[in-house]
Amino acid sequence: MAISLKKGIIAGLSVVLFLLWVVSLYWGWMPSSYDVRTKAIAEAQANNQQIVPGYTTTTTLIDMTNWLTEKPGGFLANDITPPALFMDNMPSFEYGVLEQVRDLALVMRLDFSRSQSQSSGDKDLETAQTKVNISHKNWALPSAEGEYADAVIALKRYRGRLVATDEKDAQFYTRADNLSDWLREIEKRLGSISQRLSASVGNDRYNLELAGDPTAQQATETADESQVKTSWLEIDNVFYESRGATWAILHFLKAVEVDFADVLEKKNARVSLKQIIRDLEATQETIWSPMILNGSGFGLLANHSLVMANYVSRANAALIDLRSLLEQG
Repeated sequence: MAISLKKGIIAGLSVVLFLLWVVSLYWGWMPSSYDVRTKAIAEAQANNQQIVPGYTTTTTLIDMTNWLTEKPGGFLANDITPPALFMDNMPSFEYGVLEQVRDLALVMRLDFSRSQSQSSGDKDLETAQTKVNISHKNWALPSAEGEYADAVIALKRYRGRLVATDEKDAQFYTRADNLSDWLREIEKRLGSISQRLSASVGNDRYNLELAGDPTAQQATETADESQVKTSWLEIDNVFYESRGATWAILHFLKAVEVDFADVLEKKNARVSLKQIIRDLEATQETIWSPMILNGSGFGLLANHSLVMANYVSRANAALIDLRSLLEQG
């Protein structure tokens, strides 16, 4: 009797573990890229709205924020129950997306929606930007997913006022300087992503923090040389966070291509943006390996982080050229 009970318990636990594993696979399925222009047109038709400058960018920001909470399994980064408790790839991906949502929400609030530095900000964008900045680990009231859902509501209110003919306070300005300022922030993000991915194999670096300015100072002294290497336990987390960040940036750039079309045409910069988008699309290629490999640069095994870093670095270099082109008179 005792043996049968023991076998029953083991069988039951095996079934539960198997089901949790299947659920984790479903919840951890990575999203694919989509056409933001088509999605914006479908949204406009569904809501009986007109496409205006800023509509596609706002809709894409709404989609990215909404995806965090509406995808299979919901928001997993703050989940304290199985199987989400044991998952790390999708939560890392979520955080990468969230960082870009926060950046664009801030730019929307401070730059895209304002005509000049002395103009007042948009209340709905202020609400949305504040809501998405809650800690992604917060699960008690207010929960992270609850705040993100409120941000989506605020962004939809802004979008509704943006297309309303009787509303004059909701604006979206497609100027070259606005776009250039946001691209500068993207440069920093992509540069950081590339460095973190490259650290998968570890390398010695000189301290270049004060290079080029003999009068520059820093608060704390640092060594002239240091070794930067990502712990093998963090390799896959850094990889999927980078993949999530580039997935979000990719779609935001596609939206910018639509809303800032006139600016890009005037600067003859559309093809430059298309190349950046193509390089970022390569970061979303299917990963056929069951795990993220961390081989040395010229070793027998692949290093997925270095492959990703290559595409990100190429996109970043092209982004710098694009911003320089936009800033030319």
